[in-house]
Formats: sequence, C-alpha cells, structure tokens
Amino acid sequence: MPIFDRAHTDDLLTFLAASPTPYHAVANAAARLDAAGFRQLRQTAGWEAAGPGGYYVIRGAALIAWHLPPGAPAHTGFRIVGAHTDSPNLRVKPLPDTGSAGFRQVAVELYGGPLLNSWLDRDLGLSGRLVLRGGDATLVHVDRALMRVPQLAVHLDRGVNDNGLVLDKQYHLTPVWGLGPAEEGALLEFTAKEAGVAAADVLGWDLMLHDVTPPTYLGRDQEMIAGPRMDNLVSVHAGVQALIHAAGAGTVGGAAAPIPVLAAFDHEETGSESDTGAGGPLLGNVLSRIVHSQLAGSPDDYARALAATVCMSSDMSHAVHPNYPERHEPGHRPRLNGGPALKINVNQRYATDGLGRAIWTDVCERAGIPGQYFVSKNSMPCGTTIGPITAAKLGVTTFDVGITALSMHSARELGGADDPFLLASAAAVFFGE
Repeated sequence: MPIFDRAHTDDLLTFLAASPTPYHAVANAAARLDAAGFRQLRQTAGWEAAGPGGYYVIRGAALIAWHLPPGAPAHTGFRIVGAHTDSPNLRVKPLPDTGSAGFRQVAVELYGGPLLNSWLDRDLGLSGRLVLRGGDATLVHVDRALMRVPQLAVHLDRGVNDNGLVLDKQYHLTPVWGLGPAEEGALLEFTAKEAGVAAADVLGWDLMLHDVTPPTYLGRDQEMIAGPRMDNLVSVHAGVQALIHAAGAGTVGGAAAPIPVLAAFDHEETGSESDTGAGGPLLGNVLSRIVHSQLAGSPDDYARALAATVCMSSDMSHAVHPNYPERHEPGHRPRLNGGPALKINVNQRYATDGLGRAIWTDVCERAGIPGQYFVSKNSMPCGTTIGPITAAKLGVTTFDVGITALSMHSARELGGADDPFLLASAAAVFFGE
C-alpha cells in the first residue's frame, strides 16, 4: 500500500479553498496543467497541427484534458477519468437586490440538492464570474464574511428541537448583507468593484455564495478532513494530479498504450443536461477531434477507439454513518480511509458491471491500495453519477468509484485524510494502463 502522502492532501485543501465555484476550479486545474507543459486548444481553432503532448479545452465550467503520446495509431482507445466541477449551493438571482424589515438582502436560488440547514448561521462569501462586453469573463472571489442566513431563534420556534427544522425555500434562505433599504444595482456595483471592472461593462454573471471557513484536518490524529465542495472537487483534483503524473512519468505512450483523458463536467448536480454537462456533446466532440484531426483517423478509427475505451467515473460515495447505521446496506459498510469505494447498482444508477469490477480490482492491485464497495440499501433510493450518462452517450465500458464521506451535499463535508491520495494513486495507474 502507498504510504499516506500528507503533501497530496495539503495540496487538496489548498485547491478546495481556492475553488469556491466551478469556474475557479477549472481555472485552477488549467493553471496546474499549464505549469506541467499542457497547452490550451480553442474549440474554434483547427487542431491538425497539434502533435503529441498535453492539451486541454475549457468550455464554461467544464474542462477536458488529455496527453497524446507519440506514435499513437488513430484507433487508439482512451482511458477517461470523469468527474464534475459543480456542487450544490446558493446562487444569485438575476435581480438580486431585495430586503425586508430594515435589512439589505440578496435574492438567491437553490442549485442542485443542498442540505439547506447546513447553510444557516455561516459566514458566507461571494464568488463566480462576471461576463463583460465582448464576451470576456473575469473571476471574482470575495473570501470574507459578507453574508449570512440567520436561523430563527429557538424562543420563536419552540418546537424546533422536537419537531425538526422546516425551511421555506423561497422565504427562509435569503441572506442578509447590510442594514437599510434595498438598493437596486448595489450588489453588481459591489461585485464589479471587487473584481476591478466597471459595473457598466458587466452584461451578465454567474454568482454564488460559499462558506468562508477554510478546509481543514479534523480529529485527534488529524485522520479526517472537513471542507466545502469535496463532492466532487476531490475527484477533479485527483484526476488533474494523476494526469500530470502519468504524462510526466512517461507511463503513457507506446503502440499499445491508451490515451489518458480527464473529463471534468459541469451541471452534474442538476442532471448533466447542458452544453458543459456529461449529457452534452463536449466530451464526444473532443474525442472525435483527437482521432480525426490530431491523429488523422477515419470514422472507422473513431469507432474502434471508442470500442477500446474505458471510463472511470469518479464521484463521492457515502461512508456508513455512526449515528444512522440503519440507513446503510448491512453487508456493505464502507468507511473513511478504507480506500475508494466501487459503486454498484444493478438498475444502472451506477454504470459498474462485472467487467468494470474486474478492471477496478486490477487497478487497485497494481496501485497497491485497498478497495471497498458501496451498494444502497434496497429500501433506500440510490443516487446517480455521470457514469451511466457517459456510458450511454459514448457506448464505452464505464465503472463508478469514489472516496467515502459523511454529510454529502452539506456546506461542509467530512472525509478521510488518506483517501484522496489513494484515489489519485489509482487514477494514475488507470491512466498508465
């Protein structure tokens, strides 16, 4: 088994803190790829002259990266690590300036399926992107206590501890950010100033709230990590680091070696049906252009390449909860720091089948890491991932894995400190097959 690499987890915590939105996650991933010698390709440009080496494409908050080895035949298969950049949160509405009872507030919309109570009584920052005249975009990251969603005092909700908290999604989650009457345009003016641009030049935005408490180690022996957006930036970070390692270590290449690809999609938390989601054409278009443009292959070569392709869909998995063990399948109880869990659902909520299980078992054996299994309890509904979507979209062998965690979809999630390094180790071996 690999020795636990604290440096990898230290770096992950830095990545989480610097990536409050999917747009920041993509920018930070691209910066790491740039530093490793990868080059960005534009979708609007020709790729015929792009020879062997590392490349990536950005579209919105999605990133596809790959390393093309020299001498690869046009029908070479791909090894894809799939992940997603988005996380459930509170996002700013188009007309955000509102207020009540002498408070200035910001109108927000729920993105994905957040644990609503986890956003109460937290110091929240503001982040995202501003789209300027001409189509350029600039990132903004206000990483200080700017807003708060205050919970109703127990004196005014006497039954809350006995009957449970009930939140109205429209009225009870509007954050406060000042005192006084609402001012039209105030949030835009503030955000543009923070980004160093003129408010008049901002024609659109994608803004969201984030918890400003830094991610951290937790526990007596610091054997756990707590932080935001671990679902699914742990997988994005692992995929980036594994791809860089595989390319730099020379473990990719040769006539029989596959082409390693990282696919970090947006909008997984809302169903993946977008131009930057796994249900859209982005990944298929990139893979097609690699075969047809970079490798000068034919449609038959592309079909052969997909037939030889395997995708490792990497997304967070549930660890058994010590306070709710009855919610878990009794024969399969994955734990923190037990290694990535292979996720199985025979109704295709996860894409893993017997072949995928065999491939993953072989990867774990060669990486020298432990593995475990996640299966939902029969009486509990099962979530899903980009795995089945990717498998159906491209017709490629796919299996689902993920590190285990508690508090999934909370503003702050809890995972094992060893597991991110174990996942990245497995991804690097998978890339180097």
